Amino acid sequence: MSEMASTDPEGVDGVRMTWNVWPRTKVELSKCVVPVAASISPIRYHPDIPTLPYPPLRCKTCSSPLNPYSRVDFSAKIWICPLCHQRNHFPQHYHGISETNVPAELYPQYTTINYTLSPPPGPDSTPISPLFLFLLDTCMIEEELAFVKSEIRRALGLLPDNALVGFLSFGTQVQVHELGFADMSKVYVFRGSKEITKDQVLEQLGLRVSGAGRMAAPGPAPLQNGFQNSGINRFLLPASECEYTINALLDELQTDQWPVPPGNRQSRCTGVAISVAAGLLAACAPGTGARIICLVGGPCTEGPGTIVSKDLSDPVRSHKDLDKDAAPFFKKAVKFYENLAKQLVSQGHVLDVFASALDQVGVAEMKVVVERTGGLVVLAESFGHSVFKDSFKRVFEDGEQSLGLSFNGALEINCSKDIKIQGIIGPCSSLEKKGPAVADTAIGEGNTTAWKMCGLDKSTCLTVIFDVSSSDKSNPPGTTNPQLYIQFVTSYQNSEGQMLQRVTTITRKWAESAVGNEELIQGFDQETAAVVMARITSFKMETEENFDATRWLDRSLIRLCSKFGDYQKDDPASFTLNPSFSLFPQFMFNLRRSQFVQVFNNSPDETAYFIMLLNQESITNAAVMIQPSLISYSFNSLPAPALLDVASIAPDRILLLDSYFSIVIFHGLTIAQWRNMGYHNQPEHQAFAQLLQAPQDDAQLIIRDRFPVPRLVVCDQHGSQARFLLAKLNPSATYNNAPELASGSELIFTDDVSLQVFFQHLQKLAVAT
Repeated sequence: MSEMASTDPEGVDGVRMTWNVWPRTKVELSKCVVPVAASISPIRYHPDIPTLPYPPLRCKTCSSPLNPYSRVDFSAKIWICPLCHQRNHFPQHYHGISETNVPAELYPQYTTINYTLSPPPGPDSTPISPLFLFLLDTCMIEEELAFVKSEIRRALGLLPDNALVGFLSFGTQVQVHELGFADMSKVYVFRGSKEITKDQVLEQLGLRVSGAGRMAAPGPAPLQNGFQNSGINRFLLPASECEYTINALLDELQTDQWPVPPGNRQSRCTGVAISVAAGLLAACAPGTGARIICLVGGPCTEGPGTIVSKDLSDPVRSHKDLDKDAAPFFKKAVKFYENLAKQLVSQGHVLDVFASALDQVGVAEMKVVVERTGGLVVLAESFGHSVFKDSFKRVFEDGEQSLGLSFNGALEINCSKDIKIQGIIGPCSSLEKKGPAVADTAIGEGNTTAWKMCGLDKSTCLTVIFDVSSSDKSNPPGTTNPQLYIQFVTSYQNSEGQMLQRVTTITRKWAESAVGNEELIQGFDQETAAVVMARITSFKMETEENFDATRWLDRSLIRLCSKFGDYQKDDPASFTLNPSFSLFPQFMFNLRRSQFVQVFNNSPDETAYFIMLLNQESITNAAVMIQPSLISYSFNSLPAPALLDVASIAPDRILLLDSYFSIVIFHGLTIAQWRNMGYHNQPEHQAFAQLLQAPQDDAQLIIRDRFPVPRLVVCDQHGSQARFLLAKLNPSATYNNAPELASGSELIFTDDVSLQVFFQHLQKLAVAT
């Protein structure tokens, strides 16, 4: 088990915590600086998780499922819930249990179990098929439109035959294409200039719901794929039946023909298009797994959701504009997308955004709806770029490369009585389920113990932030029971339409106050803590006016170091940190310099994109976003991790930098010269050819398993693209200290402090408080 834990830090349960031993009171928790939080991957695959063919047995008081921590009286056939201590009788079909014959859910190693629930009862009892509604922007140049058409064709070929497909295109207006009548193409057109309600969409498409609540369709509606609705046959068809029709549509589809006056942007009504798509799904497939796949190539300039005027002399909003409140369309667009998010969440549908443009398209405004519905988001420079093409293909692929897309998820958290839940940061939406475990303060999606996840996949990860309810030192939690319990119950529909439920029950210890800090220190997970601090920082930057992220992080780090560091007061040289904390300051140093805190060099769209991925990826992946990994390749040694420092650059070395969003292969000066001379093509220089190939192979391994697919940058020392590497390195050698350095050392032209100077300041301030 320990060997497994070393290679897979999330273990079978897919849970990592900032503190694995919990402080007992609010006061002690506030002194810990880093909040108690859990990162959970609700449906992550692990080979050791069993699947049981029946629903779980639940406690009659708190409805927590039976789990290995339940105490069992085999003679009386009673089990005691570890969370609320309620005594429950086993039902009749458990009558055969004994100490030597226990059900799987009581096995000590099965702290995570999958249960198969009955499929949702469709009228013909067939599993409900997944539904994909493509939404294509036609306001782009022909070359880009050709790229995206060919990717849609490829996607249709990869979809399972029973998957339902619909198709809308939009530019100045929205076109809903009827697929059910292949002999003649029929299109319904909506104006893009004003907001269209769900009822207006139903009215115009002939899907009006009559007073009795059924479709006003002549005669009984035929059954199809578990839906009783005439609209399903007209606008949404199984992939096998409509592939030819959509391919023919794509052949005829041209770029938007609406005239564009000189000096103006094209008229693009992205907001109306998404709301028409949501209205169509509301009529045809409410409450089922459906995704709107929006492929957009530029900013919305028409109708609700507009982010910039049509006048080309008006630039698209920047971070500076947002700070000064000088972005006239921003707040209105965000409000529009917030309302759209509520509608899609209530319907159980997902919005995915694939945006490819050299300028911004409005991802910052759409963030709220993508995040609350659990949608995918990919930002690329062109629809012909591998970042878009390979990522888009991964959405529809099956087998090992499959993302494991699932639908209609719901997460419920049950916990011991002294624990409160402040909220979740990540791709979900509050179900507003109140209860004793709801904390007074909310962070992210709070004020609830249950959340909706319209879309989730194998890599979806959420951060749950907890609080301790006891402020009373006389009777703190853990005096009667030193263990605390938390249970995560996730229900969802997989891609085959089957309903599943996963129950994960974890236990941790309350800290014994008398022991002091030692227990807390040993239970600290610095990687998880760094990622949780990054997520909270991003959340505060979005929600709090004039929040100074760098200052807040610095003050938090100083407080943490003075609480848990080992030092003599006012003597910086005496300062040491326990190994459980030793990497944390370095993470904070890199977080302060990262794209999550330093936004001046990025557009609001890019920042929103980075934050969405930070909030939904595993701790390991999110840690790479904050502090990239660097591997060095040379003739003299095997590939080895290198310090993320400018000193790692050497003429006879190749470096591979993984910063999650991009992967950089950096050739030292000598290596680049030898390659340019073609030495690797000569048989006697086989070793050099292998050295050049090794980082390429390793980069492909990283790219293969990652979504969205990262950008690959291959560059040479002193080349223009070397900036992708230099920007991430610790500037230990700058023009300020150039005279002290050995000749030939690489310099970084920056006024940023180096990690060494940062540490010196930290030690000085930590010992002074």
